[in-house]
Amino acid sequence: MKKIILPFLFLTLSLFAQEENYTIKNLDINKKYQDFGVSFYNDSTAVFASARKTVFMKRVWSGNHEPFLRLYHGKITSDGEITNPKEFGHQLDTKYHESNLSFSKDLKTVYFDRNNYFHKEYRTNEEGVNLIQIYKAKIDKNGKWVAVERLPFNSDEFSSGHPVLNADNTKLYFISDRPDSYGETDIYVVDINADGSYGEPKNLGTTVNTSKKEMFPFIDENNVLYFSSNGFNSGKGNLDVYATKLNKQGDYFAPQNLGFPINSNQDDFAFVKQKGKNTGYFSSNREGGKGDDDIYALTELNAPKFSCLETIQGIVRNSKNNKPLLNTSVKIYNDNIELETVLTNNEGFYSFKVNCKKNYKIVATKQHFKQQIKNLDANSNLIVDLLLTPEENDHFINVRNQMMLNIDPIYFDLGKANIKSESEKELQKVADIMNKYPQLIIQIKAHTDSRGRDDYNYILSDKRANSVLIWLLEKGINRQRILAIGFGEEQLINDCKNGVKCTEEEHLANRRTEFVILNPAAVGH
Repeated sequence: MKKIILPFLFLTLSLFAQEENYTIKNLDINKKYQDFGVSFYNDSTAVFASARKTVFMKRVWSGNHEPFLRLYHGKITSDGEITNPKEFGHQLDTKYHESNLSFSKDLKTVYFDRNNYFHKEYRTNEEGVNLIQIYKAKIDKNGKWVAVERLPFNSDEFSSGHPVLNADNTKLYFISDRPDSYGETDIYVVDINADGSYGEPKNLGTTVNTSKKEMFPFIDENNVLYFSSNGFNSGKGNLDVYATKLNKQGDYFAPQNLGFPINSNQDDFAFVKQKGKNTGYFSSNREGGKGDDDIYALTELNAPKFSCLETIQGIVRNSKNNKPLLNTSVKIYNDNIELETVLTNNEGFYSFKVNCKKNYKIVATKQHFKQQIKNLDANSNLIVDLLLTPEENDHFINVRNQMMLNIDPIYFDLGKANIKSESEKELQKVADIMNKYPQLIIQIKAHTDSRGRDDYNYILSDKRANSVLIWLLEKGINRQRILAIGFGEEQLINDCKNGVKCTEEEHLANRRTEFVILNPAAVGH
């Protein structure tokens, strides 16, 4: 057959077996010409396009030598038949094609497609081809369709068609072969603003659109998008019907082929469902039908289910300085069962791939920090940043804008570099702290008082720093974690410099050894 909306050739794809999820039946209303594209005017009325001959319709379309399409409506019976068909909305009809209607929820507005023929002006593109455009009309108080208008994103140079509204009428889905399409025809969506204006049409992307044709979109009240395509490897032949849905991150799931009996080795398209029901219609030109395209009633046994994966991710930071914490253990639980453990990278980043619509617990743990727990429900934000608070302890102190070990000073006798017995207790504290914090790196800073020559004091302070270093090495501390430097009388902490008379206690305060922390992050600072 030849499709009238956008005339392209179809390719046959291989057949795959799939469990049946639908029952279908060919409607009595079908004739030998085209009947397709059901939409719902209300719960009991179906509107469709048909090329059936009437006494008034004698002109035929050169594409298939059938009459041009007109719009019909009929009553929906309990068994899915559409009975007593009559012409619908003759104000919408022209001498060319009209089809694919979508009604607003208040039934006062209709979107439809038609040849590019408006106010009796027949327009073509630069190649002389008359294309399909989307139109809108409103119903007046007498029940007549008036104020027909072309939508502003139409163009003489490309086709736009197959319009369908979402449940709350804030978006219009349609197909087009406009310049930014990925294939022969792609599915687009445009926002309908509160004032009735439109946003910019957006391509649904390559998860939905292929290098071939995507056509006849329909979106149900659960935001499941049904459409037809001949571009997926799972196709049974020519146009097949697929279903997809947006996840919480705004990406579409991989489209699912609806399988037999919805799809055949011919064209299967124009899938629609009644709101709140598992019944609907689709169209097909499969073998065994009554005419060219036939309308089939369908009953869906189970709604499509999507393999839903989401990414929970975030950055773990130090609550005191907001710096990222690397090598933090982050665990994720569902129903108190641990699913996965990861370590943060240098930027403090972590991520998990998880199933959608479940409750999770995130637990972040790092040595010398308080553990943090975040509980997530099915609707929680998927960006979960964590702040870890350093544990409170008295091992560290800030002295003169430097983080140091909080121990009593290591004092030396005048002119001596040997470790005094009373200082060994404090040095043992240094060893214990370094064992507790195995990543800790320190700088031993040894100082003298101002008495004696400057060069002598530098040598003496180096000896004192080296004495402390050797003592710690003998306790098993790794040499790579200690930097030992003598500063002589360069960094006095009082005014007892050369030529100043001071007490012995004041000079003693300068003969000290300090332990500066070179990597405060190792202890959560």
